[in-house]
Amino acid sequence: MPRTGRLVVPGYPHHIVQRGHNRQLVFVEHSDYQNYLASLRELAEQFGIKVFSYCLMTNHVHLLVSPDTAAGLGAFMKGLAARATRYRNKLEGRSGTLWEGRYKSSVVDTDEYLLACSRYIELNPVRARMVVNAGDYEWSSFNQRAGVDPQWLADDPCFESLALGITEAEGRTKYRDFVESGIPDQEYELIRQAVQRNQLTGSGRFVDEIEATLGLRVERRGPGRPKIDK
Repeated sequence: MPRTGRLVVPGYPHHIVQRGHNRQLVFVEHSDYQNYLASLRELAEQFGIKVFSYCLMTNHVHLLVSPDTAAGLGAFMKGLAARATRYRNKLEGRSGTLWEGRYKSSVVDTDEYLLACSRYIELNPVRARMVVNAGDYEWSSFNQRAGVDPQWLADDPCFESLALGITEAEGRTKYRDFVESGIPDQEYELIRQAVQRNQLTGSGRFVDEIEATLGLRVERRGPGRPKIDK
């Protein structure tokens, strides 16, 4: 069966999932997570990648990123995977692959789904019952995004819209409440299936927009839009 083609659209967010080979552990010690995050930040700057959200689980990673170029995204992911593999192999005195052959990705509708995907990513540890609240998990972007300063995370009008007409502190509180309110089942399934199938995360209007941008036919997806209280 032919592999599903991966769409890369510069300037749009991409929800990416990369898993360890045979679901093996990728992160064990704190230094493992710290090493990956250092590479994430460095390579994002090198290849023109905006990082909106991330979550490092024990055997896989979720990223929400926007590339300046299609080639930049591929180089970024290749670099991340290679660095983590070299690090793990040196640590364990081994050789071989660390990751599955291909990462999963989904181009995301900025207007309607960027916040929803960010919430989906940052609630991974809660769904896995590793922590009770998103803020209890150290290796996601949640505490940066909802904290005093998002530091090196990219900004977007969607995040700012949560704080429209209120102070920055109130905006951070509103984002925290938005994430911790949980994900509606329909929204969860739409996002999960889109990234697993390398499909678009968005509405019919978004599919039309991407078709016009790429100049090619894109398979239609099921309808739906996330419910976001602003």
